[in-house]
Order: sequence, then C-alpha cells, then structure tokens
Amino acid sequence: MKKSFILFLTLWIMILPSYSKQDKQIYAANNENTILYLNLKWWENYKDDILIEHLKELYQSNYDLKNAQLKIKESEKLVKIEFANELPQMSFDGYITRDFRSSVQRYGDMVIPSYAQNNFQLPLTVSYEIDIWGKNRFKTKSAKEYLEMVKEAQRATYISLTSDFAANYFNLIKCDKLLSLQNELINIQKEILEKTKYKYQNGLGTINDVLREEKILTGFNEEKNNLDEKKDVLINNLKVYLAKNDDNFERIDYKDLKLLNDLPCELNSQIIENRPDFKQKEANIKRVGYDVKVARKELLPGFVIFGQIGLNAYRLNNLFKSSSQLFNAAIVPNFDFFASGKKLAFLKLKKYQYDEAINDYQKTILEDIKEVNTSLYEYKTAKKNYDESLKRLNLENKTYKLMQEKKEIGQASELDVLYSKETNLLTKKAEVSNKINCLISTIALYKATGGKNLYEINTNL
Repeated sequence: MKKSFILFLTLWIMILPSYSKQDKQIYAANNENTILYLNLKWWENYKDDILIEHLKELYQSNYDLKNAQLKIKESEKLVKIEFANELPQMSFDGYITRDFRSSVQRYGDMVIPSYAQNNFQLPLTVSYEIDIWGKNRFKTKSAKEYLEMVKEAQRATYISLTSDFAANYFNLIKCDKLLSLQNELINIQKEILEKTKYKYQNGLGTINDVLREEKILTGFNEEKNNLDEKKDVLINNLKVYLAKNDDNFERIDYKDLKLLNDLPCELNSQIIENRPDFKQKEANIKRVGYDVKVARKELLPGFVIFGQIGLNAYRLNNLFKSSSQLFNAAIVPNFDFFASGKKLAFLKLKKYQYDEAINDYQKTILEDIKEVNTSLYEYKTAKKNYDESLKRLNLENKTYKLMQEKKEIGQASELDVLYSKETNLLTKKAEVSNKINCLISTIALYKATGGKNLYEINTNL
C-alpha cells in the first residue's frame, strides 16, 4: 500500500508541470491577436493613412485598451484557479513542538510522571476530491465562459473606441473646413456691410438695410466662435484617446476625404450574431447554466482521497530512521445532512439567475436588431441628403456663375454678386456637413454590426 502511494505521488509530481504548461498555452494572453480587433482592413477603405497611424497609436497608448487586456489576464487566472481544483493538491505542514507535562497523569493503573519531550513531525500531505459528479469540471467550464464574456467585452471596447475616435477625427476635419468657409463668409459679409453703408450714405438705402447686414455679420461671428470651441474640444478629446499632449494633431485635408460607396443597403438579421454584446449574453447563459449544475451537485455527497507520508519522531537523532516513517491514507466522505436549506436556496438562486440570463438574451436580440436598423436608416438618409446637397451646390454654382455674367453685361451689381457668393458658401457648408455625416453614418453602421467589415457583408449577400 505504501509503495502504491509513493508511486502515485511520483506520478503526480511528474505530470503537474505538463498540466501547467498546457494551461499556460491555452489561457495566456496573446497580444498579437488583439490587433485584429482594430480591423485595419476596414479602416483602410477610407484611404486615410493618417487615420490608420492614429489607430495604431491608439492601440499602443490608450489606457482603456490596456485595462481591457489586463481583465483578460485576470480572467485567465480565474480559469486556472478553477482548473487547479480538478487536480490533486499537495502541501507540506511540518511542525516542531516541545511538550511540558508538570503534573502526574493517571490512566487507570498506569501512572505517567511529569515529563518534557520534543515532537518532530514532517508530513507531506496529498488530497484529491474525486469529481464523480463533475462538479469541479462544471466550475471550470463556468469560468471559461466568463473568460469568453471578458474577451467579448474587450472586443467591444476596441470597436467602441476606434469608432468614436474616427468619428471625432472626421468631425475635426469638418470643423477645419467649416471654419475656412466661415471666414470667407465673414469677409464677404463685411464687404456687403460696407457697400450697404455706402448706399445708405448716398441715399440709396435705408438704415434698416444696414442694421440687417450688421445682424447677419454678428451671427456669422457667433457661429465662428462656436466652431473654434468645437475644434479645440475635439482636438483635446482626440489627444486623450492617444494619451498624448502634443500641440499639433495631424489630420487629412477635407478635399482628400473619400466616401465609401457600394455599401449594403439591406442586412440580414443574423448580422447581430457578430456583435460582442450578443456573444456575451450567449456565454452568460452557458455560464449560469453550469452554475445551476454545480448547485445541483452540491446536494450530493463528496469524496476526498487523503494521504500523508513523511517523518515523525520524538528525538532528532531518530528522525531519519525507518521507525520514524509516517504514512496514512483514507477516503473521506462528506455530506451535509442539514444545512438550514442553504444549498436548496442557492440552487433556486442560480435558477432565477438563469431565467434572468435568458430574458437578457432575448432583450439583447431586440435591441441589437433595432440598433442595426437605426444605423442602416441613418446611413441611407445621410447618403440621400449628401446627394441632394451636391445637386443644390451644383445649382448654386450655376446661379453664381450666371450672376457674374450678368454683372459683366451690366444687368447685376457687385452687391448682387456678393449675395450670390454668400449663398453659394452657405450651400457649400451644408454639403460639407452632409459629406461628413455620411462618413460618420458608415462608422455607426460598422459599430452596430459588431465591427464587421461592411464590404465583406456586401460580398456575402
């Protein structure tokens, strides 16, 4: 029996490193895979190398992404802890004591006088809970599903941060262009105001005409101030994303922006299965399901194999003699006959949590479909509005050109040309806003589909 136990200990010590190595290979974080969450292939469709470089910097510097990676590592360790409970446990609980008996003790006719002695006990203890009901296996599976939930949360963080960053980036480009147009408007309005004052001074206009043009100028100045503020706020936000404090923030010029064409205008409802929140709810149902099984197994008896091998002596010089060898082994059953209903209450608790997880899953399906449909409608509307703004801009360009031609033949004044140019610039501002809104709507659609490359969806339809 002793030889069998020693053989078991030897085999256990030999296989333990292999378990640890396998566990490390399965659950250790792989930093190379996380860059896939950036989905650079999708962002390359915008034909903006500066944006790509910023996203790579975001991957390296953003603190939210770093914390998401740390949460993955934390969850991997939780899985490792549960997995370790499936394996035998070994511990060394040695101690050295000295007993002092100051009074005479009697055991029937046997008399033990006062004495003092040492006790050297150096046992190696091994225990293993026989998982005949699969309870510990279910606990490990539950921890693995929680790990999957954390991984999807990490993917959601990547999708959200990159999408929000890109949206702010394009809004900043819009601010640059709108400020440029706004400055032109202000200069033209100043010129209109001067000419209107000149007409008034020469009796060709009224004071109301002058006041109207002054009010328009103040409105243009207010709008410029708001754009300046928005620009500063956007730059500051983008720097926070990148965890940097540089004075300059590089971005592409508005004229180099490219719209995405031929994106799908219809999506299958199955697209939501790619969303991180959908996969999280799926994993949560499995996790709570395993917890319910564990709660059921807690109602059954448990069995633990227990054994000790080591040395036990009362004198140091006898410690390594064969007579001081210590060995014992047993199978210890464990069953709670009465626990005040605690285990039954725990089982019902897990069942309620399972029903709650099912409800959350069903609700998530509805909300995800709604978000995808809303983003799709917004994309369609933004695209239509941009097309209409292009048509209107072309008409205004023709009108402005005709007004210039009228001025050349004496049928229009210089003030009429300035008014026409001002209207043209206002139409250009609307075209700029609609173009950026169209770009941002594609980002919102990308985010709603769970970071799916929309061109791949279009190809598969």
